[in-house]
Amino acid sequence: MPEKPAPTPEGRPAPRMLDPRSLRGLAHPLRIQLLRALRHHGPATASQLAERLGESSGATSYHLRQLAAHGFVEDAPERGKGRERWWKAAQGGTSVDEALFTNPDPEVQGAVEVFLYEIANIHTQELNTYLGTRHQFPDAWSGASDLSDFTLHLTAERQRELNEKIHKLIDEYTDLGDPESADTQRVRMHLHAFPQHGSN
Repeated sequence: MPEKPAPTPEGRPAPRMLDPRSLRGLAHPLRIQLLRALRHHGPATASQLAERLGESSGATSYHLRQLAAHGFVEDAPERGKGRERWWKAAQGGTSVDEALFTNPDPEVQGAVEVFLYEIANIHTQELNTYLGTRHQFPDAWSGASDLSDFTLHLTAERQRELNEKIHKLIDEYTDLGDPESADTQRVRMHLHAFPQHGSN
């Protein structure tokens, strides 16, 4: 279940595979939001992140230090010319080890729930933000955007196969866009694939 960010001017580090310890270190709503902000918008200070996320700088400073302790963020010395500490993401994305979903530790399961629900909330926020601001984009983007959904009948193995094919196809487009082009926008794609009871 990878979360792949847009490229940043500093380049894209390798993704991070979450294990029980690192998941527990990340599974907090503000920490997930902080990491997402650094991955999508580049290095920032605790004060800048506080303003962006509507939090206190004390809260962002504390949770940035916790993220650093688990290796998710690190200093950005090339930006640290003032008194404030600059932070950057240490990896380009996160992937969840499937073993976490069946881990018997209640603390791990609690962290899995927090992580999944926060990612779902972020996806909802991003989509709502687009719907509220879509008139600000050129007309061509109205037809290019997509809000499709599909109902399939698959085994878990076939669903995994489909996910892998979709990810591979998306990867082919990762570095094709020129971020400096006037016609290029940063595009977010969400993939939600889950079983559903027949009565739902």
